[in-house]
Amino acid sequence: MSKILFVLTGADHWTLADGTKHPTGFWAEEVAAPYEAFTAAGHELVVATPGGVVPTVDRGSLAPEANGGAEGAARVTAALDAFAQLRTPIRLEDVDLAEYDAVLYPGGHGPMEDLAVNADSGRLLVAALASGKPLAVVCHGPAALLAAVREDGTNAFAGRRVAAFTDAEETQAGLADKAKWLLETRLREAGVDVRAGESWAPNVVVDGNLITGQNPASSAPLAAEVLKALN
Repeated sequence: MSKILFVLTGADHWTLADGTKHPTGFWAEEVAAPYEAFTAAGHELVVATPGGVVPTVDRGSLAPEANGGAEGAARVTAALDAFAQLRTPIRLEDVDLAEYDAVLYPGGHGPMEDLAVNADSGRLLVAALASGKPLAVVCHGPAALLAAVREDGTNAFAGRRVAAFTDAEETQAGLADKAKWLLETRLREAGVDVRAGESWAPNVVVDGNLITGQNPASSAPLAAEVLKALN
């Protein structure tokens, strides 16, 4: 049995360019699908957030239209209800990477608000990448990579191949023109090699121990790659 750390956003909103606070949090499918896969395989799960705050689910991610219908929405909701650790997270600041066999960063717009500028998360990501342990990041989760800056000022993920929520998808979701910045663009500016796939279709990129997914549909395939790496 392995011990897997979920690092979730502690934010319940995303500040837009005009100062409006867009309600958000983590995206349900990106937590539910890995939870289902990892618990089915018998692994132990721990949740960490900045300050140890109980993470907020993006209410939109629970809707039937976001989950392929009512049955999918019910499955996701049931998984989150069963994931007891979501209600008792530890402080991200207290995480000791040595205690874990893999690390997962789900998305939702929340990471754009907090993890993108969180130094503790950045240090954890630098260490996780260097450790060789499976490091999985999905959808807007790669916003956290922006804080993974080495002492010399360079980004630890510069030159690494990743999948992340694309500018095209943000545009299609209707938020690109309201955002302060766009994830794909900012990652490319940091030197990250973003491998964009078809909008809304599964796209998982594996680069060494780094496993990344483009969007919610990539969550289950990403979890499968983590299990493969752990085995």
